[in-house]
Amino acid sequence: MSATLQSIEPKTADAEQALTDGFHLVIDALKLNDVKTIYGVPGIPITDFGRMAQAAGIRVISFRHEQNAGNAAAIAGFLTRKPGICLTVSAPGFLNGLTALANATTNCFPMILISGSSEREIVDLQQGDYEEMDQLAIAKPLCKAAFRVLHAADIGIGLARAIRAAVSGRPGGVYLDLPAKLFGQVMNAEAGAKSLVKVIDAAPAQIPAPAAVKRALDVLKSAKRPLIILGKGAAYAQADDDIRAFVEKSGVPFLPMSMAKGLLPDLHPQCAGAARSTVLKEADVVMLIGARLNWLLSHGKGKTWGDAPKKFIQIDIEPKEMDSNVEIVAPVVGDIGSCVAALLSAMGGNWPAAPADWMKTVSTKRDENIAKMAPRLMNNKSPMDYHGALGALRTIIKERPDAILVNEGANTLDLARGVIDMYQPRKRLDVGTWGVMGIGMGFAIAAAIETGKPVLAVEGDSAFGFSGMEVETICRYDLPVCVVIFNNNGIYRGTDVNPSGSSDVATTVFVKDSRYDKMMEAFGGVGVNATTPDELKRAVNEAMDSGKPTLINAVIDPAAGSESGRIGNLNPQSVLKKK
Repeated sequence: MSATLQSIEPKTADAEQALTDGFHLVIDALKLNDVKTIYGVPGIPITDFGRMAQAAGIRVISFRHEQNAGNAAAIAGFLTRKPGICLTVSAPGFLNGLTALANATTNCFPMILISGSSEREIVDLQQGDYEEMDQLAIAKPLCKAAFRVLHAADIGIGLARAIRAAVSGRPGGVYLDLPAKLFGQVMNAEAGAKSLVKVIDAAPAQIPAPAAVKRALDVLKSAKRPLIILGKGAAYAQADDDIRAFVEKSGVPFLPMSMAKGLLPDLHPQCAGAARSTVLKEADVVMLIGARLNWLLSHGKGKTWGDAPKKFIQIDIEPKEMDSNVEIVAPVVGDIGSCVAALLSAMGGNWPAAPADWMKTVSTKRDENIAKMAPRLMNNKSPMDYHGALGALRTIIKERPDAILVNEGANTLDLARGVIDMYQPRKRLDVGTWGVMGIGMGFAIAAAIETGKPVLAVEGDSAFGFSGMEVETICRYDLPVCVVIFNNNGIYRGTDVNPSGSSDVATTVFVKDSRYDKMMEAFGGVGVNATTPDELKRAVNEAMDSGKPTLINAVIDPAAGSESGRIGNLNPQSVLKKK
C-alpha cells in the first residue's frame, strides 16, 4: 500500500489529488532500496518517523544510546555489504552517533547516519533554535561524504547519493542531514513517487589491469619465503571461494588479521597465525589482500618485520593506499573479488609449490607454539585466568562454528585473537582499526538481527561498561545473545593502588566482585556467575542451546592481565620515583 496522504480539499474532478509528505518519501525511498532495518534512538524530531517506518514494514530497532545504534548499523554494513542505517535526533544525538560514523569510515564499513536537524535559516543566523548545530559541517571531516536535503522532491536523490557513496570504491560512513521542516513538506504523491531513485549497481566492479596482475604473480613466484596477509577487506568482499582457491593453489602460508579469521579455517595447514612473529620477520615477499600496513602491522617496518629485505604486493580498491608506509613493488588496484579472480585465472595450471624449507620452518614454529600454549588452555583454576577461560570458549566455538563471536577489551581481546580459532568467514567481529572500546553490544545486536545466528560476545569488564545498558535492548527484542564478561575488577588488572595514598581507588580499579549477571536478570534475561572454566563452558552451552538472552559474569583473578594487553608500548609509562 502506498504511503500517501489524501487531500482534505473537497473532492472535485479538478481539485482531487493524492498527496504525500517528507516522512513517507524517506520511508518509500528506503524501502525502494531494500532497506529492511533501521537502528536508532527515538526523539524530537524523528519520533514519528520511527513509528511510520515501523508501520510501513521496516524493522526499527530502538537502542538506549545512539553510539551503540551507530555501531550496530556499521557492522550490519560489514555483514551485508549494504549500508546499515542509523537514525538519530539532532545535536547531542547526532554527536553520539558521530563516533560510530567516524569508526565505520576508518574501518571501511558502509553506513548511513541519518539525523534530524534544525532549520538552515536559524542555524546560519545562530538564532538559538532547539538543539541548534551545523551538523553537516561537523560531519564532513569525519566521514566519506555528507549531504543535506532541503526539499521533499530531492529526498530520492539524496538517499541514492548516500547509498552509492557508502558502498562504492572503498566503503565508508555517510551522513545525511534531514532538517525537521523537511518531514512535514507536502507534495503531489505521483510526482513524489517519480522522484524516488532505486540505486542500480551501487558498487560496480573495478577490474585490475592485466599488467598489474602479471607483475604481482611474477613477484610472488620469485619468492623464497612468501607470505599472504588477509585483512578484513578480504572478508568484506565475500569472495570466499576464490580467496580460498587462490591461497591453496599458491601453497603460500597465510596470516589472517583478526576479522579475516575464518576465511580459511585457523586450523588450515597453511595458516601461520600461531607463527606470526616468525613469518613477519623472515618473509621476503608479502602479499596483502584487503589489509593495510597501518599500526596493526607496525606500518610494515621496524622490529616486528625483522632485518630480512621484503617486497610487498598489495591488493586494494584505493590507489592512494599504495606506498602509504613502505614501497609497494606490485600494486594491484581493484575490488578484492575481481582482483583475486584475475590472479587465480592468470596462475594457469602449473603453479610452483611454495619452497619446502620455508613451509617446514613455518609449520615447525606453529606446532611448537601451539604445543606450548595447550596446557595453559586446559587449566581449571578458580578464580580463572584468561587462558583457562578462553580455553573453554575455544572449545565452544569449535563445536559451534556457525556462531558469531564479538570480542572487545584489552587482555580479553588480545588473548582471544590468538586463542579462539575461527572456522567460517565473518564470524569474528571486533574493535577493528581504531581498537575503540564500546562496540560490543551494538555489534552483537546487529549480528543477531542481520544473520539470525547465535552470538557470543566476549567482553572485558571495562569494555562492557561503554555499552552495557544495551543488555535491556537484547532482552527487549529477545535476541539469541550470550554475553560473557571477563571480570577482574578493573582495567588491565584489579590490583592497582592509588600512588598518592588517598582513599580513592586507583584510576583503573572498579568495584570489587561486581555481579554483572544481575543486570541481565533485572531485564528478564538469564544471569550466571561462573568461577571456573568448567562452569563457564556449561553456562555458555546452556545459553547457546536455549537462545535466551544471557549474561555470564566470569570471575577472573584480579591479578591476571597486563597493561593494555599486547599493545602496552602505545601507552607511555610515567616513572614514579620513591622518596
